Amino acid sequence: MIVFAHPDDAEFGSAGTVAAWTRDGTEVAYVCVTDGSAGSNEPGVRREELAPVREAEQRAACDVLGVKECAFLGVPDGMVEVTLALRKAITREVRRFRPDVVVAPDPNRLWDDERTYINHSDHRAVGMACLAVINPDSSTRPMFSELEEEGIEPFEIHNLWMPTWDANVDTFVDITDTIETKIAALRCHKSQIHDWPVDEWIRARAKERGAANGLQYAEAFRTFRLRQADEEAQAEEET
Repeated sequence: MIVFAHPDDAEFGSAGTVAAWTRDGTEVAYVCVTDGSAGSNEPGVRREELAPVREAEQRAACDVLGVKECAFLGVPDGMVEVTLALRKAITREVRRFRPDVVVAPDPNRLWDDERTYINHSDHRAVGMACLAVINPDSSTRPMFSELEEEGIEPFEIHNLWMPTWDANVDTFVDITDTIETKIAALRCHKSQIHDWPVDEWIRARAKERGAANGLQYAEAFRTFRLRQADEEAQAEEET
């Protein structure tokens, strides 16, 4: 399950990996937290007009990537806060889908290495909310116990992946065979891409990440194998 703030965030961060997963038969679900309605500075563009455009673009990108399920939580773009309501909404999706891996933004990323970009507050808030979902929300029965009335049982998340660009990278995914799919998915976000040469930018970044590991193109992640997964594996060995 890929949880992200805005339409197009997942395509920039992990679409090559997603395309590789779906190609191999893995089911992938998206959770888009915001409505994308602040994704334009053009005079006269209104939130209520832009939001459905952004959703349609995200659904088109999902079609390109083979992602069959995408939940939109509808938080106004630029206004994400780590509230109980947001935690519950993400928890509902996680408990329902019960993913082997959750991919979420890194809440500690404040800016890029070149100090030319300050990370969007929505990205950081979604990352923090996802950490709360992992512990305690998704796995703890008393948290949002009303979800049981919907037939949704608690679920322990075993693996967390965070797309990253810093020295804490520990996992590189070879996207050489799926980079064109990643670019095609990004180009679905026409309201954001315009005439920007996204192909060149994506290839340059993916080539840089792959170089250290002998890969033509790669995406990079900081990964966590959470304690409960290790405990279950140990229990299986003992039996």
